[in-house]
Amino acid sequence: MLLTTPTLAQAPARPNEPQGRFLRLKVQVGEIVDYELRFEHAPSLEVIFPDSTAAFKPFEYVGKIYQPTRTRQGRSLDRTIYHLRTFALDSVQQLSLPITILRGEDTLTVATPPAVVRLARTAPLLSAEEPPALRQEMALLPVASEFNYPYVLAAVGVLALAMAVLGLGFGRRLQQRYQRYKLRKNHVYFLAQYARHVERFTLSRSLTNMERAITLWKNYLTGLEDNGINSLTTKEIVALYQNDPDVKRALRIADKVIYANQFMEDEAETDLAFTLLRNFADRRYQMTITNYQSPVTS
Repeated sequence: MLLTTPTLAQAPARPNEPQGRFLRLKVQVGEIVDYELRFEHAPSLEVIFPDSTAAFKPFEYVGKIYQPTRTRQGRSLDRTIYHLRTFALDSVQQLSLPITILRGEDTLTVATPPAVVRLARTAPLLSAEEPPALRQEMALLPVASEFNYPYVLAAVGVLALAMAVLGLGFGRRLQQRYQRYKLRKNHVYFLAQYARHVERFTLSRSLTNMERAITLWKNYLTGLEDNGINSLTTKEIVALYQNDPDVKRALRIADKVIYANQFMEDEAETDLAFTLLRNFADRRYQMTITNYQSPVTS
């Protein structure tokens, strides 16, 4: 009766602890089965889920699908589905994965209640007194052809020649497109991480989250423009950008909050600082990507 639904087959989870369960009741040897790991927690917690190096025994790690953290009504939800497979022959197999919670310089490891899955056997059961009958097979089996190395080497040579011609004729344009692709990818990643730090600061009013947002902004511009501002002071950064009013105002607000611990009752000023820094990063990104615009029209 416990195996009528997947949720009943798992050990019960207490509130505020991670939950893990198999999405199927049975699995065959070598067949991929999905394992769902989810944890609902306060938005201020830093949570790390297991990666491919975790201990999945008796299962083997194949891959995973993760969802970004969702925060609703003051609660955050992290969820990942791991693709696993097993070659163990135990009738009932279980798995418990730990998550890590970061608390300043300390870490807390919390394990999920064991989740179980049954092994579906496909071989027929044989009686010990009646061994299986042997069957003779005299039919010839096809033999694979030998690998034709000369043809492969010739194909590789033609491909290398074609790539060399393309590199000479279109190398500059391809390089510019690749550089623009990397810039766009890095910019999208920066905006997503920056918004996440700003959201956490808004929810927790934690100086740590504000420092992380400013550090992320500095590191992004360092990689974008190769100017090393992540090692400069606020005064030096303002001078580097020729007293840009947005940078000057935003960093002064951030310094006042971080170093003087002067929180404004009106959150509009700190929100303005985050917005000014993000808009400035957008402008520098547009200036940089313009320099990689190809003069050749496609």
